[in-house]
This record gives sequence, structure tokens and C-alpha cells, in this order.
Amino acid sequence: MPEPLTVPSALTAQVERLIPSARLGRLGRLRRGLEKEGLRVDANGRIAQTPHPHALGSKLTHPHITTDYSESLLEYITPVYSDPGEALCFLSDLHTFTYHHLQNEWIWPGSMPSRLSGNDSVPIADYGSSNVGIMKHVYRKGLDMRYGRIMQAIAGVHYNVSLPDDMWHALRELEKATNIPFNDYRSTRYFGMIRHFRRHSWLLLYLFGASPAIDKSFLPEGKVPEKLQSLSDDTYFAPYATTLRMSDLGYQNKVQSQLKICFNSLSNYVNTLRHAISSPWPDYEKMGVNVDGEWRQLNANILQIENEYYSDIRPKRVAKHNETPSQALEARGVEYIEVRCLDLNPFDPLGVTEEQMRFVDTFLMWCLLSDSPWISDEECDRLDDNRRWVVERGRDPELKLFNHGETTSVREWGEQIFAEMGEVARLLDAVEEGSPHADALASLAPRLADPSLTPSAQVLERLKANGGSLSDLMLSLAKEQAEQLKAEPMQRSREALLAQLIETSHQQQHDIEAADKETFEEFLQVYFTKARESRALSALPSEVRQ
Repeated sequence: MPEPLTVPSALTAQVERLIPSARLGRLGRLRRGLEKEGLRVDANGRIAQTPHPHALGSKLTHPHITTDYSESLLEYITPVYSDPGEALCFLSDLHTFTYHHLQNEWIWPGSMPSRLSGNDSVPIADYGSSNVGIMKHVYRKGLDMRYGRIMQAIAGVHYNVSLPDDMWHALRELEKATNIPFNDYRSTRYFGMIRHFRRHSWLLLYLFGASPAIDKSFLPEGKVPEKLQSLSDDTYFAPYATTLRMSDLGYQNKVQSQLKICFNSLSNYVNTLRHAISSPWPDYEKMGVNVDGEWRQLNANILQIENEYYSDIRPKRVAKHNETPSQALEARGVEYIEVRCLDLNPFDPLGVTEEQMRFVDTFLMWCLLSDSPWISDEECDRLDDNRRWVVERGRDPELKLFNHGETTSVREWGEQIFAEMGEVARLLDAVEEGSPHADALASLAPRLADPSLTPSAQVLERLKANGGSLSDLMLSLAKEQAEQLKAEPMQRSREALLAQLIETSHQQQHDIEAADKETFEEFLQVYFTKARESRALSALPSEVRQ
């Protein structure tokens, strides 16, 4: 008989102290927003070469429909909601609205790209002639120079979550931390959440990874990594992989690995990023920045801008006008966190489900309420190993992960985490009708004992049953989902809003372009001068500045 799973008494005690306030409505609810990417493809499953549809509005200024790296890579952004269902309803309307304006194109449901025809087949997004628009375009040209465009055609879901102020005040009082300024306390606790997340994010990769295979056009011709096997003439796969999107085949940057950002404090995070956007890198200098009047990249530094830093989670703060992300964090602290490690669920038309959102909410609250000491450089390396192993062979029954100096299986460690999350689900469900968070845990728990239930295993099962072509499978799913989404009725008020935003966003872009008075070179000089400035570090308490 296995030993019964135990839940840390400190976690249980904290939950018990918070539940009465939750039941009285004094804690509020988590707030979340979605950012969902998806490639436009043609009838043959090839990446679309057409411009972003003018009928969808300006991708520079539209608040909800834009592009990520590529002209073909749609990005949907929902408002912030306290009800996951409302966020998904808005996301659904964005898809439906888009399909009303697409001509013989579909939205790719998988994270790994559709059929490509080399690097140049991924068109770089064009944001117009304003300085800010040119900056966005040149930044993407720099990404092409550094990593290639194909890597930038990968898609995913970014999940933004914040705790309501009432919940922060309650935690602060319980911990007798009212002597610490509110923003400083909140930032410190958010960084604790992020550290615990990084220690256990492998679980999300295992449960929700859905990219165990790639189209051969994603790889350089004749270069197939040893970890991959041939499934068909046009598809490679890794037998136990969960998410190749998060592997070294996907988002990668060996130069960035030297930064060693383990999120031990706000000042460490901000100062490391500021160093990276100010420090030249020899290989990037050789590429050139402005060569014969052509901008190739914004600069030759380790990072062109802060957003170039890749991570599975980020601390965020909405920036004011002429303020960089780091300056916003320094000035007013962490406002919310962005989870960036979620694959698109190819079997769902929206790429993400309410059950998954409820699970991630519970996971994040568990990360917040659990003890989370600072991460040493040695532990940071171990965490990277765990993530890499789960990415490449997470469904391997022989896989063992490092856990506090010992090794354990995905199932054993996962079941312990689920047991602890059950306590947190009680807290979150105290403000809900029914028990959606506990139900999400119960629904997903069988995936620990039976890897065949995971999305990555289901993708491979469907592939093997249908000829083995990833692109054929994804195109078939895209067309099925398109018909489903086209048939979905939209809220009239939202349809009117999106219709109005077409004209409004184009006018806003025109106004921005007309208002520019300085050259692009002058604009960049001002931007990077400000980016190097420290806004509020000296005002932070010493324990936060370490």
C-alpha cells in the first residue's frame, strides 16, 4: 500500500483562515485574460501569404485582434474577466467575427506551424509607417536575423492572472505584514508565486502539452534531430514528447541562457533585463544594425527589447505612455502574471477550455500560498532539466525528476501536488456556485496514472489512425472548427463593437502616423535612453532590492 499523501499543515491553516472571508465575499475573485495565437493557412494547409485582413482593423491599434510575429499569425486578446466563461465567450466571438472576414483561409489549431516553404515563407508583420510601427517591424526583422522566422511561427496561449486587492489585503493582514507598503508586499509575493511555478511548471507541460509532432518543413532540410522519428513522409515525432513547442526545437535562445533569471526578486529581474538590453553581443554586432540605410535589428545587444526574453512565466504591469515594461514594474510593482507555457489544444475550437483555466487558477493559487524560498543557480539548472525531460519524454513511465535532492516519477510527484491543490480548490470554490476548481482537479487527475489521456498522446493516437500526417490532421480539424465557429451566434453588442473598432483602429493608426515629427533614428535614441533609466529602484525596501 502506498503511503497516504500529506498536505503541509501551513498550507491547510492558511486556507482555513481565508475561507470564512471568501464565503462572505470579502476576497473577490481572480481576474484573468487570454491571449491566443493562431496561424492563418490556405486550403492546402500552407501558411497564408496574404496580408492581415484590412476588414479586421489595424493590427497596430486594435485592442483585441492583432498579429504576433508574422503577418499570418493572428493574436486575439480578451478583456480581463472574473468569470472564465466570459473570457472564453469573448474569445469565441473574436474567432467567429474573423471567420466572417476570411476568404478561403482557416485558423490553424496546433501550436507547431503548418506547412512552410522555407524561412521566407513566414511573412514579417507590417505595422505601417509610424515610428512605433516601424519599431515593431524592425524588432521582428532582428528576431529573424537572430533565430530565423520559422521559430516565430509557433503559436500558443498566454494566460494572464491577477489577484484582487481585497485578497492581497487579507493575506497581508494574516501574515502581519501591514508595515510593508502594499505594492512591495504584492510584488514580493508574486515573485514567490513565480518561483514555485518554475519549480513545478513541468506539471502543466505534462497535462496540457499537445505538440509531440512536427511537419518536416519546420526543420532545415536534411537535419533531423536524434530525438525525432519519422511517422510519415511529412511528419516527425518524439514517442514520449509532450510539447515540442517548449523544447529546443521551439522557442530557444542560447545567448539568453547566460542571463540566469530565476526570479528571486524584482530588482534582480529588472536589473538583469536592463543589463541585457544594454550589453552588445559580438555575433549580433557582426550582423549589423543599420546597414546602408536598412534597419536589420533595433540594436546589437543581448536583447533588443525586454519582450525578447523567453520565459514560461513573466511578471507584468500595464505600462503608461513612454514607459518600458521594467520601468512600470519598478515604479508600481507587479500587477499580474503571464503564463506562457500552454500549447494550443487542437481539439478545442478556442485552443483552451474552462476546465483548463480553472486548473491553472488553482495551480497558481497553490504556488502563491506555498512556501517558496529563493532559487540557487544549482537548483535553477535542475529545474531546467526537469522541464526539458518532461517536454521530450514526459509520458515515459521510466522518467524520474529531481525533487529536493531525490528522484521521483511524474505520477508520484503529480499526485502529491494534486493533493495539496485540493485544499486551494476549496478556497477558490467558496465563492463559486458548485465546485468548478475541485471538479477540474478530479477530471484531470486520471492523466497522471494514464498518460494516454494527455493531449500529446491523443494527438499521436489520431495521427497514427489517420495516415500519420500532422498537417493533414490539423487542417481537417481547422475546417471542422471553422464551420462550428461560423455557426456560433455572436452577442449583438459585441458584434457592433468589433465592427466599430475596424474603422476606429484604422483612424488611430492614421493619427499616429500623422503625428510623428522625429526621424525613426531619433525615436529609437529617445526610447533606449529612457529604457536604460532606473525609475524607482532606490525607493524600494532593501529586502526587495537584493
